[in-house]
Parts: sequence; C-alpha cells; structure tokens
Amino acid sequence: MGLKRKTTISDVVIYIIMILLLALCLIPLLNTLAISFSDKLSAGAGRVFIWPVNFTINPYKELLKDAAFGKSFLVSIERVLLGGAITVVLLILTAYPISKSPEHFRGKSFYMWFLVVLWLFPPALIPSYVLVTKLHLINTIWSLVLPGALPIFSAIILMNFYKTIPPSLEEAALIDGAGPWSILLKIFVPLSKPSIAVVALWSIVGNWNDYFAGLIYIPNHDNWPLMTYIYSLSVSVDYQSLANMSGKEIAQMMSVSNLTFNSAKVFIALIPLLCVYPFLQRYFVGGIVMGAVKE
Repeated sequence: MGLKRKTTISDVVIYIIMILLLALCLIPLLNTLAISFSDKLSAGAGRVFIWPVNFTINPYKELLKDAAFGKSFLVSIERVLLGGAITVVLLILTAYPISKSPEHFRGKSFYMWFLVVLWLFPPALIPSYVLVTKLHLINTIWSLVLPGALPIFSAIILMNFYKTIPPSLEEAALIDGAGPWSILLKIFVPLSKPSIAVVALWSIVGNWNDYFAGLIYIPNHDNWPLMTYIYSLSVSVDYQSLANMSGKEIAQMMSVSNLTFNSAKVFIALIPLLCVYPFLQRYFVGGIVMGAVKE
C-alpha cells in the first residue's frame, strides 16, 4: 500500500484559495441565472442573490415567442459551423509552411513578418467595410465569416506546435515516397489534434459571441446572428397594441424588466458553448502548452 501524503498548511491555503476563486466564478453566474428567473420587482429591488425570488419564466417566453429569435439562432449556428471549418482549414494551410526552416521554405521570413504586422496592426473598420462592400458580401453569411477567418494568434500557436514534431517523421515519410499533402494530412494533422481543438474552440466562441459584425455588415435585420439580435432587443410597451391584448398578456409583458431580460439573454447565449466545451476542454490546456513552446 502506498503511503498517504500528509496534508500541510500550504495545502490548506491552496484549497482555500481555489475555493474562493471558484466562488468568484460561480456566484456571478448563479446570480445572473437567479435574476433571469425572478420577477421584475424583486430583481429591481436587489432582493435576488443566487436563488430566484418570485419564480417566473416570462423573460424566456418573451425571447422564445418571437420567430426572429429562432431564425437568428440558426444564422449563428450556420456561422459557427461554416466559420469554424474555414478557419481550421486556413490555419492548417498557413501554419504548416511557416513552421519550416528558411532552407525548406524560402518565403518564410516575408510571410512571418507579414502575419506579425497584421497581428499588431489589424485592418481598420472603414477599409474592412469598403472591401466587404466591393466584394458584394454585404448582407450575406460570408461577411460574418471571411473577415476574421484567419486569426493570426491561432496560426502562431499551431505553427509552434508543428515545430515540436520531430523532423525525422517527415524525413521517413519522404523516403517512403509521401508527398507534402500526404505528410500534412497523415502525420501533422493527426498529431496536432490538441492544438487544432484549441483554435477551433476559440473560433467557435469568437463567431458565436460576436455581435458587432452583424450590426456593420448585415443591414437586413432578418439575417442577423443571435448575438446581434439579442443586443438589439429591448423590452418596450407598444401602447397602440394594448387595446388588442388581454389582461393576462399585459401583466406578462409588464412583469419583464431589462434586468431580468438581459439575464435571460446571457444564459441563452451560453447554452451552445456549454454544450461544445465539454467535448474540447480535455485538449485545451495541452493544446495551449504544446503550441506555446518555441524552439
């Protein structure tokens, strides 16, 4: 039987610090969730902490009953799937050649400096908008996907991971008659799954959470992604339509405040990310560490 390690004062201090950090992360989320399920008066009076007061689901009903909400949700799903696939492909095709030595890739220095300059000085909003307009991408899904399809930091992470792969593997494949595409797809891509999972997760989160691109590039509100739609939502009373509402409908509308409504927005926006993260989190730390190593 193995000897049990004694719990020291240092261990106790570390446990206390970790519990405090966990509480700092969880309490705001629990508070937001509780507010989203509380009524207007309780939330506005500051009576809600981590448990709903006067439980209600009216804020969620207000979000879900609008057909535009469902359409914007589908637009965001399409953006995440399309943008994630394009980003991963572009990152692999970019990181592989610039991970080679200058003897194997003569243009490496130029492309590396080009990427670093773009990373430090990203394109301004007006030139980006003019370019998207000239390419006739306004009001299309491509205007949400293509402008940020190649994140430079993710390319550097993946490039550094490729540098850690022993050159002997590539040399052995060349001796066996494998070409560059075979080496990339059969050796580098399978070995780089942790780093690819990390950059894919970053792409998913970035595409899902971004609302600004929808405001700029999508003038038709019917084609807005979910975050842009949620950002634009506000609870307001249309006094001209009150005459056509029942007493129950009016009471339900008035029971929703901006505070409870915004809390509901936050948690609806979190649901897809919470579904995706458990499948990729096991690669997260390893992918970042391996991709951050530089020879």
